[in-house]
Amino acid sequence: MSKQNKLHVKSGDTVMVISGKDKGKKGRVLKAFPKEKRVLVEGVNMVKKHARPSQANPQGGILTQEAPIHVSNVMLLDPKSGEPTRIGYKVLDNGKKVRVAKKSGEVIDK
Repeated sequence: MSKQNKLHVKSGDTVMVISGKDKGKKGRVLKAFPKEKRVLVEGVNMVKKHARPSQANPQGGILTQEAPIHVSNVMLLDPKSGEPTRIGYKVLDNGKKVRVAKKSGEVIDK
């Protein structure tokens, strides 16, 4: 009885943050975490991380990196107009299920 966790965004999509401290920022989805319903967006929700010296980072210190943000706080950008849009699903003639932008009707998945 495992329910499949589906998100309306995938890695590589361009999204806009619609709520929170980074509202209005645009960025590319770097990674999606469907089980936690969170996404990692480039340049959004930056946090400071204290790192001790290591082989990769011999200096150590305080690093700035992205933290995951809840998927309900992001909206996919319409490929045609570049505005935030809701997502619909459509089954093509060949049987492939694709995402469709509600604003323009443009197919997002090629």
